[in-house]
Amino acid sequence: MKPRSRGEAATAAVAPPGDRGRSRRRVAVGVPALVMLAVGLWGLDRNGMWRDEAVSFQVGRRTVPQIWRLLHDVDAVHGLYYLLVHVVLTVHPGEVVLRLPSLCAAAVTAALVAALGTRLLRPRAGLWAGLLYAVTPMAGHYAQEGRSYALVAAGATGATLLFVRAVEGGRGARAWAAYGAVLALTCSLHEFAVLLLCAHAVSLALARVGATVWRGWGCAAGGVVVSLVPMVLVSRGQAAQVAWLRRPTAVSAEELARAFFGPSGVVCAVCLGLVVAGLAGLLGRGGEVTLVGVALPLTVVPPVVLMLASQVSPLFVDRYVLYALSGAPLLVVAGAEWVAGVVGRLPLGGRRPKRRPLSHSRLRPRLVALAGVLVVGAGFLHQLPVLRADRDPRTRPDDLGAVSRVVAREVAEGDAVLFVPGHARNVALAYPGAFRGVRDVALVEGAAGSGTLYGREAGPGEVRRRVARLDRVWVVADPGLLAGRWSPSSPVERAKLAVLRRDFTGRQETRRGGLVVRLYLREPPARVG
Repeated sequence: MKPRSRGEAATAAVAPPGDRGRSRRRVAVGVPALVMLAVGLWGLDRNGMWRDEAVSFQVGRRTVPQIWRLLHDVDAVHGLYYLLVHVVLTVHPGEVVLRLPSLCAAAVTAALVAALGTRLLRPRAGLWAGLLYAVTPMAGHYAQEGRSYALVAAGATGATLLFVRAVEGGRGARAWAAYGAVLALTCSLHEFAVLLLCAHAVSLALARVGATVWRGWGCAAGGVVVSLVPMVLVSRGQAAQVAWLRRPTAVSAEELARAFFGPSGVVCAVCLGLVVAGLAGLLGRGGEVTLVGVALPLTVVPPVVLMLASQVSPLFVDRYVLYALSGAPLLVVAGAEWVAGVVGRLPLGGRRPKRRPLSHSRLRPRLVALAGVLVVGAGFLHQLPVLRADRDPRTRPDDLGAVSRVVAREVAEGDAVLFVPGHARNVALAYPGAFRGVRDVALVEGAAGSGTLYGREAGPGEVRRRVARLDRVWVVADPGLLAGRWSPSSPVERAKLAVLRRDFTGRQETRRGGLVVRLYLREPPARVG
């Protein structure tokens, strides 16, 4: 055993290395989690849900049998998440509570990113990476979404940490079983998390591991794929839900890169420059995973695979690969560590530095760690306008809370309401108080009772007859549809528009949150003679 130097002996006398190392690791993991919580809590109550959150809210408030019935026809990929939301909303049925699982998951993800950086490099690298994740606007955005994507990111990052542990130390079946179980659970939240297997396969290839590791990983991966087969079969029958997606382009790839490395041009350029600097550590010694060897495939492979597959059948949306964001801060930090190492080896004043006292040897790493934290803080301040704007509900595709407040103010009890198209009824399902006492003209059976997302409506003929008996009707609608900018394929929706245009005149209207609330009055009969 190599004897310790005088400096090492003195350091050990001050504080045991194990205790000091554990303390640093705890700080490196805990601080990013707290920062992510703070960023996520800022503006968490937007006083309004957008359409996807509203679906989570209204489905989560159904009974378990009603949720189970819904999943047979629609949204099977979100089934586990809806059951989780159902439990959460029993505590308090509010939109802030709806978002708390995502907030907690984002904090866990920041901690796991830090844990990966700490394990694969050192505590300060973990601290920097975790903080970078916490202040990335994309991470903050989905920390405040009442959907499953932040939970998927936490599961995928946790699975990646278990993957690293299994490769490095625990090559036994138990380590790989834990990895497979966590990844299978994550895929149950969203099936596209299975693309993480492709990223991990690339990491194994870069690490040049032996057959034993490949065999352990292969068994775990096979178990994940088999567990996912039932969901894939069901979701293929529900593919109409994503018929609105389009093929991703080069612009889509650029937008995703900006979302991962910073929407600000300056921040993005600096981060990408550091990524390039850190690529020198891509290949490790045989059988050894490196920080870049794990982070680069995690960041690149799932989005690229999904984009390529979407050229045949469009399936790409950036939130589907949110979990790949976990690798981006690690790539940036790998470059930052390389730069710090180069600077640290530079001679001071052109001379070789003299041996520094023990206190100086401790101080310099702390100063480097602090400098990295300050740089992350500067990036946060530079992107503060982006983060602030994201707290405005108007940045979402729509704001159903704003629409409900218009209805509560304008529509009286007993008035008739028509939703055009039918999925605009989502606002009434999410905010039923605003619609209390109104008559839903087209509705035949409610959403929960019919096992659908928005309820079952009458046929075209019955809708025309019902509207024909009215002298006035409030319409909650997509403004583009009313303006004729697009035409519905549903006969029911065409019947609604036809009777409104033929027999009614639009009067007062209010536009809020991406929808229009308009009062229609029946045209008086034309005078003869």
